[in-house]
Amino acid sequence: MKPGKSAVAGVRAPFRIATFNAISAEGLRRFPAHAYRVEKALADPDAILLRSHVLEATAIPAGVKAIARSGAGVNNIPVAEMSRRGIPVFNAPGANANAVKELVMAAILVAARNLVDAIDGVRALAPGPDFERRVEEGKKAFAGVEVRGKTLAVIGLGAIGGLVADAALKLGLRVVGYDPQVTEETLSRLPAPVRLVASVDECFAAADFLTLHVPLLEGTRHLADARRLGLLRAGAVLLNFSRAAIVDEEAVVAAVDAGTLKAYVCDFPSPRFTGRRGIVALPHLGASTEEAEEASAAMVIDQLRDYLEEGTVRNAVNFPAVEMPRESRHRVAIANANVPNMLGMISTTMAASGLNIHNMVNKSKGEMAYTLVDLDSEVGGGVLEELSRIPGVLSVRLVPPLEELLP
Repeated sequence: MKPGKSAVAGVRAPFRIATFNAISAEGLRRFPAHAYRVEKALADPDAILLRSHVLEATAIPAGVKAIARSGAGVNNIPVAEMSRRGIPVFNAPGANANAVKELVMAAILVAARNLVDAIDGVRALAPGPDFERRVEEGKKAFAGVEVRGKTLAVIGLGAIGGLVADAALKLGLRVVGYDPQVTEETLSRLPAPVRLVASVDECFAAADFLTLHVPLLEGTRHLADARRLGLLRAGAVLLNFSRAAIVDEEAVVAAVDAGTLKAYVCDFPSPRFTGRRGIVALPHLGASTEEAEEASAAMVIDQLRDYLEEGTVRNAVNFPAVEMPRESRHRVAIANANVPNMLGMISTTMAASGLNIHNMVNKSKGEMAYTLVDLDSEVGGGVLEELSRIPGVLSVRLVPPLEELLP
């Protein structure tokens, strides 16, 4: 990582939190009023809390110490630029998993039983004495299939994919799965009947229903393209409740129009889909339940508070996980490039200022490293400036003593 412009942050109470989008009121109550000022689009914030609002790097004030998204994906946040500025980006992996799982299962049944066309067909019937006859005569056009005994392929077996696999088994589906980064933890969560395959292509070839649960990366963009759609069984259904660009929209439209794909059900409306039978696009409903919004907000707010009040890092997409019990009221948090001799330079700078290190922890994640230091005496602003000038240091922050945060 190339060193970015260092930032030094001292203590200022109360903490200022700028919110964007509607954040769960129940979640926001986790901010103690005596230590936090929380307002929509608050100027000069210490941290930003948002859901789907798109953040532009140039619009993020210099004083921002952290960004938290009440949800899992962070494509609306300039994570790479935040890393260069030494700012952690927090998210809430798994907090909305049950909500998305339930919607995916609903989508499977909607597609299997042609429910959207059936509902539209009934709504289009004009009242009249022969209404019941017309209902009976028309229903054969909406006959569907049962899901029991069919095969669901799940690509991405994380928190959501694992729940989907489990629920599908309980509905009587056979389940095959693939995860590009399968771990022992992933395997321990999966129900035993799930059959793992070795590639994305094998999932497509085995599927009557195929659901996508992977993040949007360069390697997953247009993962469902024309070639792979051609591997699906006749009459297969594709489901996407992950990210829009994981599917090649033009290829999906062509496959639905050709009848090689029975249906595409997704959470991402597009002008290409308007008025097309066989395509059901929901308005981003995946995490839109009271329970999921509250759980996501609670998770990221707790993480944000832990970072601002303790320097602890949990569930940051660009920082390593770091936690150190407090053994001193004087704590410094340093984000730095993961380069040799960084701890030596930090220790030397502190020693030159007459500071004795009581405890220290340093962890790295790729090109990013993060250091917490507890000291035996007060840390002056001059020391923070000296630390910020070390090549590779991205940000330096004095973590407030706990008593300053008490009511």
